[in-house]
This record gives sequence, structure tokens and C-alpha cells, in this order.
Amino acid sequence: MVRRSHRVRDVAEQAGLSTATVDRVLHARPGVSARAVRAVETALAELDRQASAVHLSHRSLVVDVVLDAPGRFRAAVHDAAREAVGMLGAATVRARFHDVEGATPRALAHLVDGLGSGGRVSHGILLKAPDDEHVGAAVRRALDRGLPTVTLVTDIASCGRVAYAGLDNAAAGATAAYLLGHLAGRRPGVVLATLSHRTFRGERERLAAFEARFAVAAPGLAVVLVGDLRGEDEATERAVTNALEHGAPVAGVYSMGGGNTGVVRALAAAGAEGVPFVAHDLDADNLTLLRTGAITAVLHHDLRTDLRSALTQLLRAHRLVPGAPTTVRSAPQVVTPWNIPPRLGGRAAADAGAEGAADGPRPATGGS
Repeated sequence: MVRRSHRVRDVAEQAGLSTATVDRVLHARPGVSARAVRAVETALAELDRQASAVHLSHRSLVVDVVLDAPGRFRAAVHDAAREAVGMLGAATVRARFHDVEGATPRALAHLVDGLGSGGRVSHGILLKAPDDEHVGAAVRRALDRGLPTVTLVTDIASCGRVAYAGLDNAAAGATAAYLLGHLAGRRPGVVLATLSHRTFRGERERLAAFEARFAVAAPGLAVVLVGDLRGEDEATERAVTNALEHGAPVAGVYSMGGGNTGVVRALAAAGAEGVPFVAHDLDADNLTLLRTGAITAVLHHDLRTDLRSALTQLLRAHRLVPGAPTTVRSAPQVVTPWNIPPRLGGRAAADAGAEGAADGPRPATGGS
């Protein structure tokens, strides 16, 4: 195994062997022990790691983060990205944010086409955007000019992105079906499924998996879809109110997107508060609704982990760290009022609610 990336003397010092022994190992000559071979392999791996760290320490990378999402989710991504950047080790990475909400696909494509131009250096893109051919074409053009893209939280089909980082959306939809099948399966009525917009592939994956699994888990309950409202509380409240006024009683709710404060207000106004309610993401609104019992469970994925993974894939695409860019899907974590992560005040919330634990969390009657 001839390795010319490090001097024989350096490998020998790292492995604690003589230069002659190392030379024989590197050139696969006879007369060396298995222990010596392992020591040389370990030394080479450590020297590679150190060389990578030194190389990274001399690089300053700019990553453009493009987010088509409501403000509460954008704020969570901003915080997670800043923390992830600080945990990348020796690399100097700066995140540059481009926040939009409800932009047309052509406008998003125009934004992506402008990244890295006009004297503004860019080394890659993290992208949360609709699954649209115009956006996909812009991602391919970005790669052609040396800007790799990692899709974040929701994927884009056939766009030439180097990796996806975020929730396993199909697993999340199936998990929601499992939970509501047990919680709402014996109740009369329908299950209300709300989503932000079907143009987002992640929500389509959640919905498809939910409907498929729920048909098995609770074959007697129909799923009524309310969606394409961009997660806006007021619009979602009006749509849910209309569904409640003109449909069967609600046995449960699965919210794939946002607008959950609006959903809770509509349920309360119709006297349907307290039904099993599964939502996504531990943002500030959902934390409040979860703690008060308006939401039964939240399907959570740690954005900090997702952002670290996404940035690592961009570093891999530039060959600044070992390995090829790889899609990493986060498994959904089921969070109830009693296992909220401590960094989000979970322990304090549990302690504060200990006296009323026997009665369980009380449903909310409204939202902020």
C-alpha cells in the first residue's frame, strides 16, 4: 500500500516504529508483523485527519442558506445554522441567509441563479424550497458553476443536489399514522390532516405515508385534507373552521406543516378541543401548545444535527473533509409534554407541572 501523502519519517514517528519498518509496510514487502501494519494504518489515518484540519484552518467558506418557510421556522434554522457553524472544528464557515416566504418558483430560481455572482463569493447552497422544475434547473446550473447544493428538510427531485439533510418524512408520516391509529382509532368521525403546501416534497411524502399506514391502522376513519395555506394561523383557522362546520366530527388531527395555533383556535370554537393531535417541529408555538396539552405529541428532529450534517456534506463536496457527500435522514422523535428536550426547558416544564401530573395536561382554548 504505497502512500505518498506523508513522509516516511512522519509516519514512523506517529506509529512509534522505525523508518525501515514503515517503508516495508508501505511497499508491502515481507518481514513485517500484523501489529506493525495496523500501527502504520492508524498513523496514516491520524496524519490524514491532522492534515485535513490544517487545510481547513486556512479556508474561509461562505454558504448561502435559502429558506422558503414561515418566520418561526426560519428563525429556528438561523439559530441552528449559527450553532452548527461554530461546531465544525477548524473550518471557518459563514452562513449568509436569504429568507423568502411564498415566493414563486421562478423567483426562487432567479435568486439561486444570482448566488456567487456580482463579486459575491459563494461556496455552496443550503436550500429549503418547493419541488419545482424551475428551482431544480437553477440548482443544476449552480452545480455547473461550482456551487454544490444540499437540500434541507424537504427534497427536490432530479435537481442535481449533492445530498439531502433533514427529517425522514416518510417515516414521520407513518409514525403519525401509528400514533393516531391508537389514539383516535375508536373515536367516531374523521381525522383532519393539515399541510402548508403540496409543492413541498417533504409534506407530500409525509401525507402519502400517513394515508397508506392509517388506512391499515384505522380502516374505519376517513382522512380529510386541509392545506396549501403556507402555515398561516389565520388562514388555517378559517379553513379548519369551514371543515368542522361542513363535515363529520373530528376524531384526531395530524398537522404536517404550521398554523397549529389557528387549528387549536378552530377546534376550541367548535367544542372539539382535546382530540388527539400530532404535529411537527418544536418551534415556540408548538412548545406552548404541547405544554398546555392542546397538542398530544410532536414529531421532532434536531435542526442543529441536520445543519451540521448539511454543512459537512458541502465540505465533502469541496473535498475538504474525507468522504463523498451523502444524504442523511433524521429519524423522527416522538415528543410529549413529559420528554421535551432539556435545552428547550423540558425539565423545568416537567417540574412545574408535577403537582398536576395526575390530572394530565389541560387543553388550551386559544393561541398566541
